[in-house]
Amino acid sequence: MKRILTPVLMALLLVASASFASDDIMDLFDVQEHVLDNGMRLLMIEDHSAPIISYMVYYDVGSRNERPGITGMAHMFEHMMFRGSTKYGPEEHANIVKANGGSLNANTWYDRTAYFENISAEHLELVIHLEAERQANLTINEDTFLPEQQVISEERRQRVDNSLYGSAVEELMTNVFRAHPYNWPVIGWMSDIQNYRIEDLQWFHKTYYAPNNAVAIVAGDFDPDEAIELVEKYHGPIPSQPLPVMAKTQEPPQRGERRIEFHRPAQLPFLFAAYHTPAASHTDIPALRVVEKILSDGESSRLYKKCVYEEQVARFAGGSLYELADPGLFMTYIGVNAGRDLEEAEGVLFGTIEDMAVNPVSDTELQKAKNQLEADFYSMLQTNYGKASSLGEACMLYDGDWEMGLRQFEATKNVTADDVMRVVGKYFRPINRTTVILVPDNEVDPVDFSAETTETGEME
Repeated sequence: MKRILTPVLMALLLVASASFASDDIMDLFDVQEHVLDNGMRLLMIEDHSAPIISYMVYYDVGSRNERPGITGMAHMFEHMMFRGSTKYGPEEHANIVKANGGSLNANTWYDRTAYFENISAEHLELVIHLEAERQANLTINEDTFLPEQQVISEERRQRVDNSLYGSAVEELMTNVFRAHPYNWPVIGWMSDIQNYRIEDLQWFHKTYYAPNNAVAIVAGDFDPDEAIELVEKYHGPIPSQPLPVMAKTQEPPQRGERRIEFHRPAQLPFLFAAYHTPAASHTDIPALRVVEKILSDGESSRLYKKCVYEEQVARFAGGSLYELADPGLFMTYIGVNAGRDLEEAEGVLFGTIEDMAVNPVSDTELQKAKNQLEADFYSMLQTNYGKASSLGEACMLYDGDWEMGLRQFEATKNVTADDVMRVVGKYFRPINRTTVILVPDNEVDPVDFSAETTETGEME
């Protein structure tokens, strides 16, 4: 769920941002960089305002690096990395960080996997050591793997199989992308999760958790020379690995709307729709960010006001721009109100979107969206974690070029009403749309092909 900034907080953040003001957007980040002999990059941002640091390690591996049979493996390692190493037992890494007053977590997405610790500055060496230890010496055997296999299976049941929203979004993604590996779920298919092999896990970790596939970021109260020395000490001895050639599969242009009925036990229908959008580095992304704010961000957005307040065809409405390393998508959704016709609700939803292609947004609406984007950006800069993750995400989205993230932010300031009309007209067309309609069906009984077959071909 997106964080909604109140007008007062937004104003405070924008005032606070004056201290960052510069003729050159690059001055917002005084980033120092060091590259180890094994290929690992270290990015550093000093901030001595408080005696705390964030240490993050981003690995250039996500669900798009998988293949049929091992879908979900990047997410699997988000769990496995806490299951112990040569020096530390299961969950001991996390317990040590917490015992020293720190916090930690990890997350996986289509294009990357990230790990972080937030802790007092005196423990910088500790967290660098812990991250290097599991990078080099992760324990991968049945004792560590099988419990997490069950945990992830249950996680999938809760987040996808038993969730109306999760299962519908999965159905949408698998139909938006027909060729590109973004079409399989980040969490993986259940049949893959339950049939991982130890040797595949070992290969995946050795290959994608190599230092030459990683970027480390430290932000906060530290000495750069000391940080370099510590990263060299702990990560430096880990050998680099040959990286697989990344498949360059491109999604073919969509030549007509795809409509899918998706039957689930439910009280009321939902509608999900997605439009293909360009990669995060594309020059249209700043305008699409503005479109996202105007169209679908919060209860003051056009979709929410039109569908929920004014026409009352929906209980909720929203959307999100998926900025990905390869061409992504814009997803929108509504939950239809009781007693209202689905076709009518669909017409209101798509009519609200398509209106933006022919009628320019007002100066007030445009400036509000830019203010929200600026507030979001500077809000990220208020914490060490925000600074570090901004750098890490940019490295993963822009092929290592973290400065591109700043340039894309700067470009949003120059978006015009004509730009908004142009990108809506270009991308938000029916021919470029995939629509999934969740049909309430309390008697749905899908055919189950999972039963085993005997050698004679008879079902057991």
